[in-house]
Formats: sequence, structure tokens, C-alpha cells
Amino acid sequence: MSQQRTYWHLLDLKRLPTEYELVTSRLHYYLPSGFEVDVPLSGWYRQYQQGSPLACSDWELFRDPRQTTYTSYTRLQRDREVYVDGLLQSIESTDYDRTLPDAWVRLLARVFAPLVYPFHGFQMIASYVGAMGPGGRITIAALFQAADEIRRVQRIAYRVRQLQLTYPGFGDDRRSLWQEDPIWQPLREATEKLLVTYDWGEAFVGLNLVLKPMIDELLMSRFGSLALREGDYILKEILACLFQDCDWHRQWSRALVGTAVEDRPQNSSVIQGWVDKWTPLTAQAVAALAGALERATDGPTAPEVAEGPGQPGNLYE
Repeated sequence: MSQQRTYWHLLDLKRLPTEYELVTSRLHYYLPSGFEVDVPLSGWYRQYQQGSPLACSDWELFRDPRQTTYTSYTRLQRDREVYVDGLLQSIESTDYDRTLPDAWVRLLARVFAPLVYPFHGFQMIASYVGAMGPGGRITIAALFQAADEIRRVQRIAYRVRQLQLTYPGFGDDRRSLWQEDPIWQPLREATEKLLVTYDWGEAFVGLNLVLKPMIDELLMSRFGSLALREGDYILKEILACLFQDCDWHRQWSRALVGTAVEDRPQNSSVIQGWVDKWTPLTAQAVAALAGALERATDGPTAPEVAEGPGQPGNLYE
């Protein structure tokens, strides 16, 4: 009598599984038959996970293009963190912050210091997508994305503290700015509405295909270019390093959309409906922040909404 192999569910591969396949396959044991005990939470998963309009015959078909595992993730981020540590230490060992223009420091206090709030919101939404994701590989990708957002929040908070040592009081009003400053209110509204968007598919689309790509482009890439123009070249390098994480978030999101649409073509209209729902508020958020940057500097900074990866024609690239 033949013995069942440990990785019997990968036998159809007819080859030796990769490390990624071994540690990400069939992790959600409850999906075929439900939870062992019918608790109130079961209804939540039936409605907002299994009941989502975004459906697939087998979400195991999805593959993270980077094939991220815990081992590969920690190795990659270790190297990136060493690099950012070096940049931050170079600030502390010099009079770098005292050379920044006064107008730029004021702009940083209004636009950079409050960033810990929306990006922490992005982390919570990504965590929810991971918790509700109907496949182990979706969960893993989303939770590594949440870890990236924590990294981004921590690095921004550290940089704010550095500036406080040179400019006492810098960023002390960042919470009130986030809650009251008109330039932040569209983004705060979008973030808070996504935090109470319970369907896992809509939360994924609203964050990863619409809100996050546009905000990342503006506040990591465009803002970094503006920092370089203002002489804050170290901030440019820090933001560029953090933007590498955002690029991977786009890659795995597009791969997931491709999997969903290939399996069920009707998913295209489901996704597009959510894109259309979240794009207007995202456009307002981008316009409000970009307007503040343009008024404080010279020249436009806003990315065109039509160029965002959440727009028709860009979902499956």
C-alpha cells in the first residue's frame, strides 16, 4: 500500500516543488468545508470572503511574481534597511538638516510629518485583506505588504524625530493637520472609508489598484523628485528605497487581477466597478495634496489619474 506523502497536494506538479510552493500552498484548511466550529465569525467570512463578487475557482492559481517567502523577505529588507540606516546616520553625523531651506522645512512639517497617519491606515487595510484573503498566497503577499507599510511609517517617524532635534516643535501638530487641514481631508476620508470596507475584494481593489498606487506615486516618487530639487537629496534616496516596496505591491496586485480575470472573465467588470467607485475620491486626495506642493514650490507635481494602474487598460499589465 502506497504511503501518503507530506506534500501530496503538490503531486500534480510532477517535479520538485520550489520553496515558495512548499510554504504557501493550501494554507487555509477551512476553505473547502468551513470552520470546524460554527462561531459568529464564520458568518463574517461567508459574507465578506466566500460571498465576495470577486471569485475564482481556485485562488491557488495565483503566484506572487517575486515568490516572496519569509526567508527571502527578511533577506531583501535587511539589505534595504542597512542602506536606509546609512542615509539616516549620515544626517546625524553632519549639519545636514541645518542646510535645508526654511520654506522646505515648513513644507515638510505640513506634508511629510503627517504621513504616518495615512500609511498606518494603509497597513491596517492590507492586514485586513490578508486576514480575509481566500488563498494562502494572497494572505502572505498582503501581510508582507502590511509589514512594508510599518517599515514606511517607522522610517518617516524616525526622520521626523531627527528634524525635531534641529527644529524644536517640528511636526508637533501633525495629528491636527491630518484631522483638520483641508489638504488631508480627501485622503483621510478615502482611508477611513476603506477601513470599513469589509468585502475583501473591494478592500483589495480600493487600496491596491486605486488609492495606494496614486498616493505612492505622488508622495514617494514625485515628492522625492521635489526633495532633490530643494536640496534634500537624502530624503529623495530614502523615499526611493521605500518606493521599491510599493513597486512590488503593484506587481503582485496585477498578478492577482490577471489570475482572477483569466479564471472568470466576469471578474473584469466587478473590478472595474470598484475602480470606478474609488477613483473620484482618490483623484480629490491627489489633487488636494498636489495643489499644496505646487503652491509651495514651482511647477506641477500631481500624477495624472488616468495614468494610474487602476485605470482601464492598466489593470493587467
